[in-house]
Amino acid sequence: MIDKILLEKLITNFSEAYRVIKSNKVRTFLTALGIIFGVAAVITMLAIGSGAEKEILAQLELVGVNNIVINPIADDGDEEESDEDSNNENKSFSKGLDILDAESIIENISTVKYISPEIILDTYVINKGRQNKVKLIGVNSSFFRVNNVSITKGKNFSKSQIDNAMPVCIIGKKIENKLFTGTNALGKYIKVKNVWLQIIGVIEEKLISDEAQENLGIRDINLDVYLPIKTFLVRYKDRKIIVDKVEEEGVGMVFFGGGNSGPKKRIPRGNYHQIDKLTVQVNSSNELSATANVISRMLKRKHNNVLDFEISIPIHLLKQQQKTKQIFNIVLSIIAGISLLIGGIGIMNIMLASVLERTKEIGIIRAIGATQQDVILQFLSESVLISIGGGIIGIFLGIVSAYIIEFATGIETILSLNSILLSFFVATFIGLIFGIAPARSAASKNPIEAIRHE
Repeated sequence: MIDKILLEKLITNFSEAYRVIKSNKVRTFLTALGIIFGVAAVITMLAIGSGAEKEILAQLELVGVNNIVINPIADDGDEEESDEDSNNENKSFSKGLDILDAESIIENISTVKYISPEIILDTYVINKGRQNKVKLIGVNSSFFRVNNVSITKGKNFSKSQIDNAMPVCIIGKKIENKLFTGTNALGKYIKVKNVWLQIIGVIEEKLISDEAQENLGIRDINLDVYLPIKTFLVRYKDRKIIVDKVEEEGVGMVFFGGGNSGPKKRIPRGNYHQIDKLTVQVNSSNELSATANVISRMLKRKHNNVLDFEISIPIHLLKQQQKTKQIFNIVLSIIAGISLLIGGIGIMNIMLASVLERTKEIGIIRAIGATQQDVILQFLSESVLISIGGGIIGIFLGIVSAYIIEFATGIETILSLNSILLSFFVATFIGLIFGIAPARSAASKNPIEAIRHE
């Protein structure tokens, strides 16, 4: 019975609050603006934050977990050399990053779990008399495991195929769709440059953004053709053989001036590295930095103290990027929270002004039997109703803003029911809290003095 009476009071109070709000539409809308923009800002910021988190996780999957990436630095030959430097030429010569380096790392460093060398060649595949550009990648069987790439059709390279340099390949999904539309590519042959390769596998398709490719140095794996690294070296190109030939012929230095005196300039050796990328996967993320330091010292020693390589730890870069985005999102969320707070203060100010305007009305309803609790409930109903209305409009505006931002900037936004409900309940709570002071002010007025108020 008591609950039924309370429910009737609430219905009556909200009906009266709706009547008052409807009679002051412009003022009510201006009062709710803070709530509207605050709720919209909260929803938009949470959507951007969720999108950023998803992007970071996707990039982590692309670069692989617990990976160290070693990239060679090619000799551009632009630096001038002194006579003293030229006398030490043999001491400072580097053989470049090669397969032997990869073997030394996996054999001598216990924290290394897998190692994946890569050789990259921009070439073409011939299909039906037409050439299509592709990247030919020489890899070992650990490449797909290290880079979190699944082979959805077929199988990985076998030990026999790798050791015997057999002409087999694994292709990206986009290559299959382009060359073998509507058919299964397994077992078929493609001509890459001048070599026929049999397709033994097709990798899963992965969505890789242009930003990820630029920031992390990731290729679009869907457009690659992979073959055993030994097959690449035997049937396509081995820079190690070319470099060794240059060394035997004594090419590498040209002299300007008289005889062997005067300034000297190195002839560019170009890309003398046998491999183009070396990915090392360690057992645990706690061992990344220490392993990277050991690898750096080992490679410097093997390369005669020539720093012709660079080592990076992608997961550290991504975590730093994630931390920066989190700080950015926190700042924006605080701004959105301040907007909600300002909206609540606006509601309180307008409700206090409404109490002054309706002093005589308050006195009359008190005189005919309304209690202080009834007056408090009526004014709280008005403030909560304003907040609910502002929250609903803010939700709509926040959803629209999230889609507009994604469309205009390309930043992925993810809307969630939790963020919408959170912002709505916060808006309602703010209306309730900031409506208490005006409601108490109205309820505390003396009925007789309120009736006499002009």
